[in-house]
Amino acid sequence: MRLSLACAALLLLAGCAKDEPRAEPVPLPRPSLPTDLLLPSGPAPSVTALRTPAAATTPAGTVSGGWEVTVYYTAVEDYHTGDTETVTGCPGLDCEHGDEDLGEYKADFIQAVEDEGTGRTADGSYLNWSYDIGFWLDTQPRDTAGRALQPFVSAAADPGVLTRGARFRITGCGHQDDGSGAATEVCAALRAATWTVTDEFTPGLGGDKHIDAYIGEQTGPDFTSSPWYLTLYDATLQAE
Repeated sequence: MRLSLACAALLLLAGCAKDEPRAEPVPLPRPSLPTDLLLPSGPAPSVTALRTPAAATTPAGTVSGGWEVTVYYTAVEDYHTGDTETVTGCPGLDCEHGDEDLGEYKADFIQAVEDEGTGRTADGSYLNWSYDIGFWLDTQPRDTAGRALQPFVSAAADPGVLTRGARFRITGCGHQDDGSGAATEVCAALRAATWTVTDEFTPGLGGDKHIDAYIGEQTGPDFTSSPWYLTLYDATLQAE
């Protein structure tokens, strides 16, 4: 999740590289919240237990506007360049704030992992990061509770107000910061998905009516300048 995982500086969004050719976007199948979107959730296994207070429930189909939606993704080391740096952390999942040598990785890839929370290394393993755990190596991208991230399913929100397990759809894409709309194919993909809150923001960084939506792996070397990497404002959500 981006907020829980960086761009805590959000962790939400501005693209960077400007002089590199932009990769064509590939279609992907990236608080205090009102109780009108809070749904009951059952227990789910986790590595790090998340303590979330009980939340009110309301019928599916309830619509709420004025949301901020930020996408986050899995960085791919092969699309990054530059010098390498050594990363220390946990060699596996059941560990927090480890100090073992996890190998050397490209510096801008490491930064992307901190910004997005997860990255696929050149050897095919996953380097994950969270505010609460630090870096760890894994067999798949995961959230801070140890759940595998699922593209166009996994979402993050403040756990104090939006119960883990709440499901919703994005029924209106709203607009970007400059007033423009999302690219047609991006909005269509976001609206077609049914999202489930599985992750939490870093405490205090979520903001009112703000969710993060996971869209899968980076698809090119200039992904943060592609139409897929965006924040939407005044979006509309509908409880499922």
